[in-house]
Amino acid sequence: MVLKTSRLARKLYISAVSTARPLTTSAHGSVHKAREHCLNILRRNDVPSFLLKGYVPRHGQDAFLALHALNVDVARVADSTSHPSIGAMRMQFWRDAVDRALAGSPPEEPVAILLSAAAEDLHIRSKGKSRLSKRWLHRIIDTREQYLGNKPYPTLDALESYAENTYSTLLYLSLSALSINSVTADHLASHIGKATGIAAVLRGFPLVAFPQVPSHHSSNARGGPIGSPPQGAVLLPLDVMAQTGLQEEQVFRQGGNAPNLQDALFTVATRANDHLITASEMLKNLQEGRDVGHDFEHAHEDDHRSSDGLKPNIEGLGSVDPAFGVLLRAVVTHNWLERLQKVDFDVFNRTLMQTDWKLPWKLAWSSYRKQI
Repeated sequence: MVLKTSRLARKLYISAVSTARPLTTSAHGSVHKAREHCLNILRRNDVPSFLLKGYVPRHGQDAFLALHALNVDVARVADSTSHPSIGAMRMQFWRDAVDRALAGSPPEEPVAILLSAAAEDLHIRSKGKSRLSKRWLHRIIDTREQYLGNKPYPTLDALESYAENTYSTLLYLSLSALSINSVTADHLASHIGKATGIAAVLRGFPLVAFPQVPSHHSSNARGGPIGSPPQGAVLLPLDVMAQTGLQEEQVFRQGGNAPNLQDALFTVATRANDHLITASEMLKNLQEGRDVGHDFEHAHEDDHRSSDGLKPNIEGLGSVDPAFGVLLRAVVTHNWLERLQKVDFDVFNRTLMQTDWKLPWKLAWSSYRKQI
């Protein structure tokens, strides 16, 4: 009788949620178009994420697509606007779009439509126990807005904080979409996201230092004209530049041949690589049945919680295995940092702007071996 009652309650719950916001044939069509739109965004602008999508469990793929497409669109605000006030308006558009998407009434914007559908699906699958955190989504947008106009990073720690608030947070959201409420998985994601964010800044270094001048007839994705690009900037931490003797004007004059540039790049890349090494050692410890080795600095935050109530550093491998597709981001970042090292930290080397043709194989091999 208890079992039958439980099943009946579950059916009634799902029925109630489903009928609260029914998906009409038109709505299903909109979600399909939104999914294709997000796939195209990643295919054109973020090939690694496009590849990683295949390693995420099917039930979390729509959320993965929407979140990473959102990340691309928000990041492109800085590239497509020359005035901070215009950039701030576009960031506010995305805040409002996120709020409406999570409330179940997204604007007619493909990324928001898919995000809304994924959030609703997560709510149904988890019986309301898991959600996409509005606070985390706003954190990504707020942090991107903070650095509109190529605001410099005063210290290497500030750059790391930027990476935590953007790329690590993106990974937290991707884990939440899989109903993985594990502090241990979040801890791994924090290190991987920090490495990824730092590497992303290095990868974009040439484009920010020497922005291309757009055509006067070009327009942005929303149909508005794009103004002149912002003045070039050297986005390396100021403390690292001071320690290595790198001068901004020498970069503008000599590009990749600027004195001490390679030393500065090496210092920053080393911090990213250290986070990847830490994540790899943590995973190895878990696979061998040991403690991860250190506490998670963000474990006290409300959105980080353990689903089983255990201490953050002893949740065990079981909390990480379902998250492995998301954590494979470490392989992408390690691959790029390794290529940077092979060209002697010449960040202007054109090959670094291309996706490594061996990356799909490396992802498959790492997934098979459960190593990052």
